[in-house]
Amino acid sequence: MAIGFVLIIAAPAHEHDLYHKLTKVSEIIELHPLFGEYDLIAKIEAEDFEKLAEIVVNKIRKIEGVVDTKTLTGTKFS
Repeated sequence: MAIGFVLIIAAPAHEHDLYHKLTKVSEIIELHPLFGEYDLIAKIEAEDFEKLAEIVVNKIRKIEGVVDTKTLTGTKFS
């Protein structure tokens, strides 16, 4: 299982609409609005890091209103 946190910059005045579009992406398990450099943060789960990249590139970045993303990948300590 791969976990990713995607920081998202929305086009001006599209934050609310983009939030609702992102709630339709099934792999997003948490979504929160932010103040500051980024407008939204999404926590995503995927089978592996390759699938995680596919979700970011093919599902999140293609949504109208997404200006930029920054993806942070999670890990587990043993």
